[in-house]
Amino acid sequence: MTAAPFSFSLEGQSGAARAGVFQTPHGPIQTPCFMVVGTQGAVRGLHPSQLREAGAQVVLTNTYHLALRPGAALIAKLGGLHSFMGWDGPMLTDSGGFQVFSLPKKKIGDDGVQFRSEVDGDAIELTPERSIEIQNQLGADIIMAFDECTPFPADETLAATGVRRTLDWAKRCIKAHARPEDQALFGIVQGSTYTKLRQRCARALVSMDLPGYAIGGVSVGEGHELMRRIVSETVPELPLEKPRYAMGVGLPEDILVAVGLGIDLFDCVIPTRFARAATVFTVHGKIRLTNRRYRHDAYPIDTSCDCSTCRGGFRRAYLHHLFKSNEMLASVLAGIHNVRFYQRLVEEARQAVFEDRYDAYQRDFLANYQRNTATP
Repeated sequence: MTAAPFSFSLEGQSGAARAGVFQTPHGPIQTPCFMVVGTQGAVRGLHPSQLREAGAQVVLTNTYHLALRPGAALIAKLGGLHSFMGWDGPMLTDSGGFQVFSLPKKKIGDDGVQFRSEVDGDAIELTPERSIEIQNQLGADIIMAFDECTPFPADETLAATGVRRTLDWAKRCIKAHARPEDQALFGIVQGSTYTKLRQRCARALVSMDLPGYAIGGVSVGEGHELMRRIVSETVPELPLEKPRYAMGVGLPEDILVAVGLGIDLFDCVIPTRFARAATVFTVHGKIRLTNRRYRHDAYPIDTSCDCSTCRGGFRRAYLHHLFKSNEMLASVLAGIHNVRFYQRLVEEARQAVFEDRYDAYQRDFLANYQRNTATP
């Protein structure tokens, strides 16, 4: 199944933590990697050049939303997603599964999912074949198999049905995939919190020899400890020579724990979503810039940060003013900082792997970060 443009090489290990490179048609991805999310074809408030300057390697977009508006056929006609968005680096599209299964009214069957468009109310059926067709039109480097995202909590019967459909749909996705030469199709491991189901799903997907594997259903409300257990029980079933992706895992503490368990790729909307709510990340924890204590604060967001917001002379007091004044620039400056914080996090984790000190790095970072992160 693996095609020539795609290869994964391990360059360093520190315990279970890994540093590698995944080659794609639009350039290499150095891992561990945090992928920024541009749901509607744009990372909220940030220009592609700002993403590049912040160190972002991969942009993730949403199959479901782009299929509804503006439509995959139009994007394909205009040269594909890279050209449409003005992003020349690696891209990933999800299958739309999580978004569809999050809809309040839908009908799930073995063939696929039926629902009504939130744009115009039209009846839509999304099948594995249709999901892959859309992703082939969009043209991202990495595409995801259509899976059944089991909600949390779920009883074992419901979770087992989700695994059965996920595996059946993965086979249909492989058969429907028309661009294996320039799009890597990743499978998604489901199974809720049930160890045997996770293992069964992972083993079956690995037998399909896909270019990479994701762990789904670990950011649906299960919490840190369950996430840790699910990942730790699933990773041993996945091949060493393929990239591993924890879908939707996005808190710094969760990312570092997952890296330590052997995960390579991450994504989440947290950096820009939190930025729009005036919450920014620092090595000493999160802070909320609308708090009155920052009204006269002359420091940058984080004195150790090299982002264009912090090194550009923008002070906490100025950002406090912008947020209080509802100025658009507030979320832009905060977004640049948060994206850079996440990129620094995985860059430092990668360096710690190369130096074979990952456990110490994780312990020291979290001791400092978690001691202060509850500060408003």
